[in-house]
Amino acid sequence: MASAGSQGGPRQARALVLARHAKLWLVPSILCGLLAVVLSLLYMGGILNPTGHLHRLPIALVNADQGPPPPGRAETLGARLSREIVAGTPGSTVDWRQVDQAEAMDQLSTGKVYGALLVPQAFTADVAALTTGRATERPTLTVLTNPGLGSLGSSLASQITQSAAHQASLALGKELTAAAPPSGSAGSGSGSGSGSGTGTSATARLLLADPLAVTTRVGHPIGAHSGLGLSAFYYTLLAVLTGFIGGNIIHNGVDTALGYSDSELGPWHTRRPTVPITRTQTLLLKMVMTAGIMLLTTTLVMLCSVTVLGMDAPHQALLWVFAYCASLAVGLGVQAINAAFGGIGQLVSMFVFIALALPSSGATIPLQAVPGFYRFLSVFEPMRQLSDGIRAILFFDARADAGLARGWTMIAVGVLLALAFGFGMTRYYDRKGLHRWTPQPSE
Repeated sequence: MASAGSQGGPRQARALVLARHAKLWLVPSILCGLLAVVLSLLYMGGILNPTGHLHRLPIALVNADQGPPPPGRAETLGARLSREIVAGTPGSTVDWRQVDQAEAMDQLSTGKVYGALLVPQAFTADVAALTTGRATERPTLTVLTNPGLGSLGSSLASQITQSAAHQASLALGKELTAAAPPSGSAGSGSGSGSGSGTGTSATARLLLADPLAVTTRVGHPIGAHSGLGLSAFYYTLLAVLTGFIGGNIIHNGVDTALGYSDSELGPWHTRRPTVPITRTQTLLLKMVMTAGIMLLTTTLVMLCSVTVLGMDAPHQALLWVFAYCASLAVGLGVQAINAAFGGIGQLVSMFVFIALALPSSGATIPLQAVPGFYRFLSVFEPMRQLSDGIRAILFFDARADAGLARGWTMIAVGVLLALAFGFGMTRYYDRKGLHRWTPQPSE
């Protein structure tokens, strides 16, 4: 017993002895530190100041005013108000799209604008009625929201349009107040306007000072079980994660089964006999398994999300097909990257499909409200393309021009790139004789 104990002590101290070697710490410390820095800058840099980074957020501006211009004016008050709203927007924060009402509703229903501001048909006449002192209600501007583009984007557009409408109301109010005749009760500001009977009452002057009312309503409604517009993003995330994590599970499982990596479960450690197989054939096996297993995972995600949890999904068959193809494209990409880069392939694919993709997806924070670097990433990072496609299916009646066509195109491009890159690299390795392991066939 004493002998065993004396041997156990040095063995236990072995770890502490090794821990004193600086070289053992060097590479893991550098890599973990870089990972922490890069991920912190990527994720926090894109969310901390959305209003400060706002750049050309698309909002529709509809001037439906059809009344005759006021006396001495060449344009209606609606046209003038629209022009002042556009001119009064600081810098290039908003892309005001001046369209008619039908086009505005179409752009709302395809996710091309985050909101809309409507100037009513009788706007000039309603404002003119205020100057007569007989009006009891203010002309109303209508703000339309688009929750299908996410709660934050819709909220930003709503805040911008409401602020623009309020500033326009105050500017118009100054002009109307200056042009109004003085109160009939000299100096008294009587609320009834008694006195000469020809002036503007105090109540009417208050109405003139801020003559426009603003009302907000939903421009393109979505279902109550849509997570305030976030269900599209989270469903996309599920499709990407099942492809990414599933691809890595398949990669590791096949390598273990073929004897190219060890299997450890708790204290048990085994290594199977090595199966002689080329890199190209190994990749083909992994990709075939990925295509089969993604059928299962896509079905289970839909069953859990739609059947069990009741997520609103008006085009379920199309949603399943698109989500399957999205997961497959990610899974094939993971297999190609792992085959090309070996041990660090999982880290590389994590950056390609997760670390760089999430902050550039535009699903939670509009791309118009993030720094330009993320807008650049969104051109080719997969999650933005997949999110647009799933959002179109869930919220915008599966219209191709709502992002679905682009989603299908990028899925096709992703699959072709994964196949070309993966098999191109493995065939190169095989031709060079760069085998993964010296084959040791089992007897």
